[in-house]
Amino acid sequence: MLQTSINVFLGAFRFPGLAWTLILLSVVLALACGAIWLTGYWPPVLKKPWLWAVAAVSAFLTWTAIAFVQVPLQNWTGQLLVHFWSPLVLQRWLLLAGIPQIWLSGLVQEGAKLVPMVGYWGWNKFSLTPKQGLIVGAMAGAGFGVFEAVWVFNTIFASGFNWHSVEVGGYMALLGFWERLFSVGFHIAISALAGYGLARRLGWQFYLIASVLHGAANYSVVLLQSGRLTAVQTEIYIAVFAAAVTAVALWLRWRHEETVPSDVQEKG
Repeated sequence: MLQTSINVFLGAFRFPGLAWTLILLSVVLALACGAIWLTGYWPPVLKKPWLWAVAAVSAFLTWTAIAFVQVPLQNWTGQLLVHFWSPLVLQRWLLLAGIPQIWLSGLVQEGAKLVPMVGYWGWNKFSLTPKQGLIVGAMAGAGFGVFEAVWVFNTIFASGFNWHSVEVGGYMALLGFWERLFSVGFHIAISALAGYGLARRLGWQFYLIASVLHGAANYSVVLLQSGRLTAVQTEIYIAVFAAAVTAVALWLRWRHEETVPSDVQEKG
């Protein structure tokens, strides 16, 4: 199990045979996805360099948590289910059997992204305005969202994707890029909501909300595997989900254009 976790962790950094130009292209595309969604939150990244630290820590911690916490927990959960029910029964009840592992992904990833938010909250004397909480959360979500997008894009290119793939497969060949664009937006929005809850001293409540929403978005995988959704419908599901959560987060972001109270001195 430990070796599996190590392989998952290193998998984000190793792409044998992939040209450095394609790796660079993956980075550029991922950063573009993040910039598109972050524009709406308007984070003061030039004036507040600590925001970059929040993003970087979120990326590393979340990927580490996926490899060494999420993957083992999901494997153990799968083994437990198989212990009590046959694979045939589990396949028949896939819509229910898939819930535990899907929810675990939300709990682990949202918990990991919350760590740098809590760290900055403590560094700022446990005082953040809702607007600041949203921005810190958005940067935490962007950090991991962009990191994961680089990994996905590298995987796509390593599989042999090129322009000929588009000529042959049409828009279907681009679904992976479409999905990552909206997944990055979703990571940013859901973490922004968690940051908002932290600022309102409702951290654990909003953490659970973020985890459930994350699991609901990932549940599209179960719907795809069960045949309830096609590949295109799955991508639409993710896009609608990301747009809806983003709308809520941006509404809160621009609703709270309040001035920082005089007794609250923001660091950074």
